[in-house]
Amino acid sequence: MIKEELTPHIEELKKAVGEKVSEEELIEELNTYLNVYKVSPDAAVKSIKRKYGDETSMFVSAASIVKKINEMTGDEKSVDLVARVVYIEEKQITARGTPRTIFSGILGDDTGTIPFTVWNIGNFELVKGETYNFKNAYGKKWNDKAQLNFGERSVAELSDIVLAMPERKISYSSDVKISELRDGLGNVTVTGKLLSVEPKTIAAKGEPRTVFSGHIADDTGKIQFTAWNEFDFKEDETICAKNAYIRSWRGVPSLNFGDMCEISRVDEVFSNIQSGISKRSVADIFRTGGGLDVMIAGTIVDVRTGSGLIKRCPECNRSIVGDECTSHGKVDAIPDLRMKVIIDDGSGALTTVVSKEATESLTSVSLEQAIAIAKENGDQEAVRKAMEEKVLLMNVAASGNVLSDDYGPMMIANSIERTFTDVKKEAEELMEKVEGSL
Repeated sequence: MIKEELTPHIEELKKAVGEKVSEEELIEELNTYLNVYKVSPDAAVKSIKRKYGDETSMFVSAASIVKKINEMTGDEKSVDLVARVVYIEEKQITARGTPRTIFSGILGDDTGTIPFTVWNIGNFELVKGETYNFKNAYGKKWNDKAQLNFGERSVAELSDIVLAMPERKISYSSDVKISELRDGLGNVTVTGKLLSVEPKTIAAKGEPRTVFSGHIADDTGKIQFTAWNEFDFKEDETICAKNAYIRSWRGVPSLNFGDMCEISRVDEVFSNIQSGISKRSVADIFRTGGGLDVMIAGTIVDVRTGSGLIKRCPECNRSIVGDECTSHGKVDAIPDLRMKVIIDDGSGALTTVVSKEATESLTSVSLEQAIAIAKENGDQEAVRKAMEEKVLLMNVAASGNVLSDDYGPMMIANSIERTFTDVKKEAEELMEKVEGSL
């Protein structure tokens, strides 16, 4: 759509979200939904309103629903509840390129528990063990499980209500392999080799606290871990952790050893520790939500808009339109190369962002050549088309980290290589499977 056609939608969005988002950001968002995700203008506007909070529809009357935790579905627009803070921690995150502090933890009542996140901590002073009357919260879903969120309009008031909290029973599960771990799992037992251990100092309730983080691996994969107590971990030793739990950041699962975790040293020897890259199917990635050092093998079925020659802000390295960065204003943009491709491995399709070096290697188009192509054609889109001609329907193996957001998993690939199919071998393997099933 041309700019004049976008104007009414931009004006509608500006009225809906107020001053929370600049006009330039709204234009960029709208372009992304229309040109990248290929949705209709009405659907794009609704999605952007929902993302940033529609001020014309976010008003909540006294008719907010009141629920118990076991009644939460994750679809609530405004909900009130009385609950006790079972666990709370402070986290430092980066949102739209800006550092931000949030609270996250677990709330409980007499019906159960639920994870929560406080996005505007200035409105809240929550204390572990206290009971509060929460108003105007909203629900979200993650891995089909309800979560509670508190935004600018949410309120927390101390309550005198005594909740008969159900006794928390610890039940140790059977061993779970690292490749099977996903967000929301609790009371898991994991055995693995510590690949790295590093102490870190964080701020917890305004006080410095030392935690230990690193990577742990078994014969199916590896995962980040955080130990909230001193377990005297040493690199290269194999441990068994009982009653651990999983939390994710941008879809990447992290194994947590908390107060109730039991650690023991074991002599188990793995035949093949996955300390490097682990091959995964796209279907498996969608099931777990993300992962580190993952490899997928499949066919490039699409080269998306936004591929080819782009510009980046020299301050934050974000891709920008023109010479204007939404965070740093007018800048001397730096040219760069990337590809956004869809890789299909037969079990599913995954969006994959390919770095400059990997893009140059796969397409044989250098940054200098891309600049020349764009100049010759008077259009950066010519670079994307040139790359598409080279890589579309190419069989590749891509490696990197898989992150996840509201739109699903996405791989940030640091390497991608062309692969060649051994047709004879695949035919023989298929014949063996067919004969075996007869």
